[in-house]
Amino acid sequence: MASWVPVAKDSDFTIYNLPFGVFQNKRLSPRVGMAIGDKIVDLSVLYEEGFFSELSQLPHDIFLRDALNDFIGLGKPVTRKVREIVQNLLKEENDQLREHTCRGKAMVNRNEAQMMLPVKVGDYTDFYSSMEHATNVGTMFRDPNNALLPNWKHLPVGYHGRASSIIPSGVPIYRPKGQFKDPNKEQPEFGPSRRLDFELEMAFITGGPTKMGDSIPTEDAEDYIFGMVLFNDWSARDIQAWEYVPLGPFLGKSFASSISPWVVTLEALEPFRQAGPKQDPEVLPYLQCKKDHAFDIQLEVYIQPDGLKASKVCTSNFKYMYWNIAQQLAHHTVNGCNINVGDMMASGTISGPTEDSYGSMLELAWKGTKPVKLEEGGERKFIEDGDTVIMKGYAEKEGIRVGFGEVASKVLPAK
Repeated sequence: MASWVPVAKDSDFTIYNLPFGVFQNKRLSPRVGMAIGDKIVDLSVLYEEGFFSELSQLPHDIFLRDALNDFIGLGKPVTRKVREIVQNLLKEENDQLREHTCRGKAMVNRNEAQMMLPVKVGDYTDFYSSMEHATNVGTMFRDPNNALLPNWKHLPVGYHGRASSIIPSGVPIYRPKGQFKDPNKEQPEFGPSRRLDFELEMAFITGGPTKMGDSIPTEDAEDYIFGMVLFNDWSARDIQAWEYVPLGPFLGKSFASSISPWVVTLEALEPFRQAGPKQDPEVLPYLQCKKDHAFDIQLEVYIQPDGLKASKVCTSNFKYMYWNIAQQLAHHTVNGCNINVGDMMASGTISGPTEDSYGSMLELAWKGTKPVKLEEGGERKFIEDGDTVIMKGYAEKEGIRVGFGEVASKVLPAK
């Protein structure tokens, strides 16, 4: 497919993608749009002009809301059809929108828009699904010969995180404060974290609710998943290490998580579906999958010190994940836990098999013993004040490119 909208060859937002997001600018209130090239299609304008007339179930103001929840909640048959209609309108050979008097109003410049959090996140769960990451952490902090805990290959480990501190790309974070304990000292100390870290993750957004007591089987899981975003689960490693026994992550994680603002649908990711890593031992029947649920998504992380050039510090891929999105959702609900539209489920740190593919500074600098060199001089063991961490993700195959844009956030000194 080609579009009449100019799209750069390396653009993440091709006609094959068309992700959904919520934006505003100086003249427009918050509303739902779809990205293509350097433009945003204002879906409220298309609705006003009758382009969605065949979808009678669309409320008149559905695209004038400040979150995607209500739209997603209409169900995949509706959201898929909206995407198909817009995709058809943007095709090179279709002049319906291109020649329409509303074209100027419908096509908004992306560089003039402020992107907002795409969904109101009711609940957020973070998994721990990369075997390479779990092995690295287990090797560093426990026994290298028994890096994975006995349950790890039998179930997707996860914890319930803090939804209120999930923020969109571009919003800076403050260095967190808390308790930490130096192994060489008898008593803990309090102050700004000295080991602030990023975690390269992806997250899926749920698109359908369930009732308490119900479970979602793996074969139905993707019916409940609307799309995906890039996810930076900021971590204060020193605070985390002191607090996490016996109940797990708390203040070391809850201060901020940053996400990319454009939600890429599973339909757009379909060409990049592939088999995941072989799971051995065989998982229990409720976690077994009848089809492939892994996706070949290239991931990159950059650190940009204040006023200097960004340095690439990590190249990884979502296909490395041991536990896939269908298994994560099936396990999450197997006990009868109900989910709601707009819940967010993060993958856990995505690390690959090579040292340059590790998805956190904890691993890249190996607990601070191997500082990472930056392009314009200097090095990093962990993230410093003034640093901006930038994550990018895209899938590319046979001339088709579908990307996520980026999630970027600057670290400010502790308040």
